[in-house]
Amino acid sequence: MKFKQQQLIGAIAFAAAFTCGSAAAAWPEKSITIVVPTSAGGANDAMARIIGQAMAVALKQTVIVENKAGANGAIASEYVKRAAPDGYTLMLGYIATHAMNPALQKLRYDPVLDFEPVGMVGSSATLMVASTKVKANNAKELVAQFKNDKEIATYASAGNGTAPHFAAEMFKLSTGIDMLHVPYKGSAPAINDTVAGQTQLMFPSLFTAMNFVKSGKLKAMGVAGAKRSELLPDVPTLAEQGINGVDVSQWYAMFAPAKTPAPVLEQLNAVLNKILADKAIEKRLEEQGAEVETMTLSQMRTFIAAEQVKWKKIVQATGLKAD
Repeated sequence: MKFKQQQLIGAIAFAAAFTCGSAAAAWPEKSITIVVPTSAGGANDAMARIIGQAMAVALKQTVIVENKAGANGAIASEYVKRAAPDGYTLMLGYIATHAMNPALQKLRYDPVLDFEPVGMVGSSATLMVASTKVKANNAKELVAQFKNDKEIATYASAGNGTAPHFAAEMFKLSTGIDMLHVPYKGSAPAINDTVAGQTQLMFPSLFTAMNFVKSGKLKAMGVAGAKRSELLPDVPTLAEQGINGVDVSQWYAMFAPAKTPAPVLEQLNAVLNKILADKAIEKRLEEQGAEVETMTLSQMRTFIAAEQVKWKKIVQATGLKAD
């Protein structure tokens, strides 16, 4: 699912963006804030800081990363919705803010009408991980273990209605295993407690889990996606282990408030895509578990619309709820 722009097209768009009308010509004249809808230490936060540093250099302006965690990204989304549409307040949104939330609950923001897409940043496979205290070494063994154990298994998530919550509930439906959900306020505290053995399982993004898996602090049990991750090629998918219907690819994208001028959006998209084309930036993101993807503004709009339809169908089919 890669929409990487050809270098020539990207160069033309980048040059054109800087010669657009007066609104774009004057932008940026002050610092830019990237709002992160999750707590510090999670995938969104790390990604925003990598991109923010590069953006500050490219635009010759200070870029501030501000965390506004809570309500599965809704607090940050409402904040950015109300911000001035001038290109100085952006949000590094993700699958929950613009696809899962609308399928699960009534919101005080509209993911389509209240935002303008700036560009795709990347995606990260959802990885089923287990505490090292768990005896099983893969998902197939774990299913057998949990079916024989008398105690109810526990799994951590970044909160109700988040991607890790969705993936775990889909796993429960597929295997028939009863597991107790332990929601946290963000991925960082959830995965830390899984490392400590306070909970047995979690379904974080590979971006969140990569360092823990590589250091041996967590066991990688399987990829909750259609294919293996290029970043952990030896870890089989859940489907390869006989567990079907658990496919949650977590994506990350940048948004601006609705009515942000088109020339500013075009400039932001060009700058973002140029940053992501940098091999050093791509390597930093991949080392932490994210596969870089870029899109044009029109591709972004099509993608967001399709994701909303997809997750609405999943919620209707499974009966999953945010609470």
